[in-house]
Amino acid sequence: MVSSQAQRDQVALAMERGHSQRQACELIDLPRSILHYRSVRAERDAPALAAMRRIAAMYPRYGYRRIRIFLQREGHSMGPHRAHRLWRGAGLQLPRRRPRRRVASSRPRPLPAMGPNQLWAYDFIFDACANGQKLKCLTVIDEFTRECLAIDVAGSIRSARVIDVLTRLISERGAPMFLRSDNDPNS
Repeated sequence: MVSSQAQRDQVALAMERGHSQRQACELIDLPRSILHYRSVRAERDAPALAAMRRIAAMYPRYGYRRIRIFLQREGHSMGPHRAHRLWRGAGLQLPRRRPRRRVASSRPRPLPAMGPNQLWAYDFIFDACANGQKLKCLTVIDEFTRECLAIDVAGSIRSARVIDVLTRLISERGAPMFLRSDNDPNS
């Protein structure tokens, strides 16, 4: 279904291309009376819309349902569908609530490394070859010396392979006091 305004625009385009108004309306199968029709909806909704914007500015966390109650108290009675249409037309959507960041205060955080072999960190890095093959790199570093202890590259690295790499490092260098893994999905 095409809106009335879109049909009027089509008639105007046909008239620009040399058709008369009558020919353009016949071409689009549109009665000529619709060309001169002006909607009174905008004029009728203007006071309620101004009041809705004013109330929404005062109470930014209220949605259209609660604003509708305030409008009814002011004498602008309307159904929920009309209130929703005005709300959407004015662009008065509520901002999305961001979840609060929870601080894990109960979990002990390891202190910064004070010496070598005290804190190791391991993470995965992703890359691709020139032919498009995906590569996954396991990197293990000593946080104090910034020395890269191991880099393991493969198309797929499962947990058993991570355990093997860490076991080999522990047997060569000794066990660290802390082992940190970056589980952040955004990195």
